[in-house]
Amino acid sequence: RSNPQQSSLLQDSVRRYLQLPAEQTVLILHAKVAQKSYGNEKRFFCPPPCVYLSGPGWKLKQEQIKARELGEAGFRVCGYMGLDSMGSSLMETQKLSFEEQPDAKGFSCAKALYISDTDKRKHFRLVLKLFFSNGQEIGTFHSKLIKVISKPSQKKQSLKNTDLCISSGSKVSLFNRLRSQTVSTRYLSVEGGAFIASARQWAAFTLHLADERCSRSEFPLREGYIRYGSVVQLVCTATGVTLPPLIIRKVMKQYAMLDVDEPISQLHKCAFQFQGSDRMYLCLSTDKVIQFQASPCPKEANRELLNDGSCWTIISTETVEYTFSESLACVREPVSPVPLIAALQLTGGGDVAMLEVQGEYFHAHLKVWFGDVEAETMYRSPKSLVCVVPDVSAFGSDWRWLRYPITVPLLLIRDDGLIYSSSFTFTYTPEQSCIPGQQVLSDVPQDSDKLLDSIHQEFTRTNFHLFMQT
Repeated sequence: RSNPQQSSLLQDSVRRYLQLPAEQTVLILHAKVAQKSYGNEKRFFCPPPCVYLSGPGWKLKQEQIKARELGEAGFRVCGYMGLDSMGSSLMETQKLSFEEQPDAKGFSCAKALYISDTDKRKHFRLVLKLFFSNGQEIGTFHSKLIKVISKPSQKKQSLKNTDLCISSGSKVSLFNRLRSQTVSTRYLSVEGGAFIASARQWAAFTLHLADERCSRSEFPLREGYIRYGSVVQLVCTATGVTLPPLIIRKVMKQYAMLDVDEPISQLHKCAFQFQGSDRMYLCLSTDKVIQFQASPCPKEANRELLNDGSCWTIISTETVEYTFSESLACVREPVSPVPLIAALQLTGGGDVAMLEVQGEYFHAHLKVWFGDVEAETMYRSPKSLVCVVPDVSAFGSDWRWLRYPITVPLLLIRDDGLIYSSSFTFTYTPEQSCIPGQQVLSDVPQDSDKLLDSIHQEFTRTNFHLFMQT
């Protein structure tokens, strides 16, 4: 544990943070696979890796820098992105310049990253380094693993090799290239609640497999791998905007193949036919997304002729989000490594409950906090922390009168007061058999110490439940 004085100061900071969280979030979006470049060619990653900066903590940091008379220039965020094997030389990375969007998020993308054939790895990560323009380092952030492929597979995919298959519920990006020209690349995106084709920004869409036998209004979702001929739905992960049910078709030489039902693979060409329509397909026209009516093929009934704007390339995407708050701390060191919690494992119960926090980028200078209560924490490995679950009485005197579960946010806090929030919460649930009846609680004599002690003993026999906040 922290020493009592330090713990008390931290507790005050955490309480202020919980009342008004001033978080800083770094969001990295990238493709799940990358095509290797050969010789002197440069196959830039498509879609390009994107970085979004959000949260009120960035603005608060700007005000703090202004207060130190460093001016606006000292706050401007800049960054570099490269592959994780490139070393520390900034000449080998791409510089990122962030621009503020209408929703107040900072945005930048790395359009010129590629992996050459001299790099023999089958997987790699992207590395993002962020700085303030006054030279102060913010931190280093990693993407998820990216699989290297030589070229899109032309063979029929087998579900035994699921690495390249696309499953229902996964995230994808769609892009289009007119006449196969790189400069004409447009990405399916969402702006102002409408679908658009953007040359600059791309959106990640959750691709759901639907039950074809049900009506459009019901549209129940199914598990499994996406196959050509399936009815699917595209849902924007950032806005929730949804396209109508679509039938995904394989594209070969400008034709939509109506009789192909094989699994879809990474970087395949595909088309999206509106379910129940007369050969109407999702299509782009400059920056607009429209419907295009395909022409029937007189000689081959299993084909329909498309235009360039109706042929999309599909690729799986990944998202990794880092959230921290240094508004209440005197932080002189970079915020990285930013820990990521993936799962919680509870053992024991009552007075001897232990919680294992599983994830990535843990270190010995982290403590687990249940709301504003610090837990005794033991560092096990970069992927595991173990802590003693605090007794419910640590949350104040009013706990004795509660008859309902108590839910508190789960935080990780560094020694210097840097707060790392998470999407996880911890819930204390009193056993139903131990909950005193309504009439007992309403008739409690003011001087009944014996009854208070009894209630205390009942509530310390507690069940614990974990859930992830959505």
